[in-house]
Amino acid sequence: MVNKWNPPGKDCGACGSQTCSDFVDRLEDGSAKLELCPFYSKENIVGQENIVTGEGLAMLARKTTYSGVDVAGKEYDFVLLPFPGEPSARKFIVPFRADLVELWGIKKGDLVTGRPAGPGCPLYHALRVLSANPVTGVLECHTVGPMAARKEDAHDVQAYHVHAFEGIASVIKKPPTLGTRQYFLPGNCMIDLAHTALVNMIFQKPFGTHVRLEDIRIL
Repeated sequence: MVNKWNPPGKDCGACGSQTCSDFVDRLEDGSAKLELCPFYSKENIVGQENIVTGEGLAMLARKTTYSGVDVAGKEYDFVLLPFPGEPSARKFIVPFRADLVELWGIKKGDLVTGRPAGPGCPLYHALRVLSANPVTGVLECHTVGPMAARKEDAHDVQAYHVHAFEGIASVIKKPPTLGTRQYFLPGNCMIDLAHTALVNMIFQKPFGTHVRLEDIRIL
């Protein structure tokens, strides 16, 4: 059995890569070493066959940096991890000026920057657009880390609401329950603060529990 370790998806840039996915590519081609990641330890290595399953994702979450308690001492029920092959959980945002999506012609592949001021996050984010709706202003994105904005032009919307998250729930204390409001931690949260949201969709898939979370708040 060949062991493989995956970074936790925080996209912090400390290793010199823009994203954790880029870091994994560098590991595979031999241009980087595991020790460059500040979250790496030998105890975090899990079997390759476990990584693609819900059980493997939960194991990975528990064996990296997720304790079930955030930096402020708030307990959370589950960690929201990315879909297989993606750098982060999908985030759906609406700029405070939703008309900018149409006015600026924001489209798939563009980079958008701004602060999630709606839920009260103090940090600027860099987001890679997956889809853009010019009518509602909703942008489906991946969080790609602050270093991306240093290497290319970005649409700076300055402030936005977080409309929803979608990803794989790795259970820490309680599984997601449809129609309830629960605390969760985005797997790439740079300040390690639990979020609360309404669970409005759950699908059991071969790679884990696919959930959609709406009405995102930091309380």
